[in-house]
Amino acid sequence: MSLIKKLSFFGICFAFVVIALGAWTRLVDAGLGCPDWPGCYGFVVFPTTEAEILLAEQRYPQFPYEIDKAIPEVVHRYFAAALGFIAILLVAFAFKYNLPKKIKAITSFLLFFICCQGLFGYLTVSLKLLPIIVTGHLFGGFITLSLFFYLFLSTTDGIRNHQIGHLKILGGIALIALLIQIFLGVWTSTNYASLACADFPTCQGTYLPDMDFSEGFNLSQEVGPNYLYGLLDNEARVAIHYSHRISAIFLTLIFMVLITRLWFSSAAPLASTLGVILVTQISLGIMNVVYVLPLYIAIAHNLVAALLLLATLMVNLVIWKNEYHD
Repeated sequence: MSLIKKLSFFGICFAFVVIALGAWTRLVDAGLGCPDWPGCYGFVVFPTTEAEILLAEQRYPQFPYEIDKAIPEVVHRYFAAALGFIAILLVAFAFKYNLPKKIKAITSFLLFFICCQGLFGYLTVSLKLLPIIVTGHLFGGFITLSLFFYLFLSTTDGIRNHQIGHLKILGGIALIALLIQIFLGVWTSTNYASLACADFPTCQGTYLPDMDFSEGFNLSQEVGPNYLYGLLDNEARVAIHYSHRISAIFLTLIFMVLITRLWFSSAAPLASTLGVILVTQISLGIMNVVYVLPLYIAIAHNLVAALLLLATLMVNLVIWKNEYHD
C-alpha cells in the first residue's frame, strides 16, 4: 500500500505540472504548435536543425513551424504521457499485490480516464482546437488531479473525524458550484474571452454590457479551418467572461457560508485553508484583468483553482466521514 501511496503522490505532483503546462500551452497559443499527434511535424520530439525544419514545413505547409510554440506543446505531451505511465504502474501494483477492491477500482478508472484524456489531446489537434474538445481536455486535467488525490487519501488515514455537524448538502453544493466555475473559466480561456472585459469591476465601462449568451454558449459551434485566436464576436465573448465573473460571486457567497460553518467546529484549520486559497484565487482573477493577462499570473490562477478543488474535495470527504460515523 505504501508503494501506491508514493506513486499517487507523484501523480498529484505531475498532474499539477500538466495543468500548468496545459495552461501555458493555451495562453501562448501553442495548441497547434505541433499539427500532428503524437509526434511533432512527424518527429518524435520537435525539429531543431535547418534540414528538419525544412522537412517539417514541407509536410505541413499550412502550419508554419514556430519553435516557441512547438516546445510548450511537446513538453506538455511528454509530462501527460508520464502521468499515463504512473497510472499503468498503479494498476499493475494494485492487482499484483491484490490490494482492496476500492484501490483496484480507483486505479483502473484513473488509467481509463487518462486514456480518454489522451484521446481528447489527439482530437484537440486533429479537430483544430474545436472549443468543446479543448474545454473537455483542459477540464479533464482537473478531474485527473482529483482522482490521484482521492487515491492518495484512500491509502492513508489522513481523513480525521471532526465534530462539524451536518454539512453534506452544503459541501456538495460548494463542490458542484466550484466545478461549474472551473468549467466556465476553461470555456473563457478556450474562446479567447479572458480579456473581453478589460476593466474591473465594470465590463467595458458598464455593469451591464451587451452580451450574446446563445452564441457564447453554443457548445456545438462550428470553427472554420481552425479556432486559433477564436472566431466569436465581441458580444459572445463578453457573455462568456461576464458569466465567469457572476458565477465567481455566487461561488464566493457559498464558500463564505461553508467556511463560517467549518470555522465554528473542530475543522477550523480546514476553514482557514479554504479561506486563504479562495482569497488568493479571487485576487489572481482580478489581477488577470487589471494587468492584461500576464502569463505567470494566468498560470497561477489555474493552479490555485486546482488547489481549491482539492481542498473542497477534502472538506467533502471529511463531512461524509463525519456523517458516516454519526
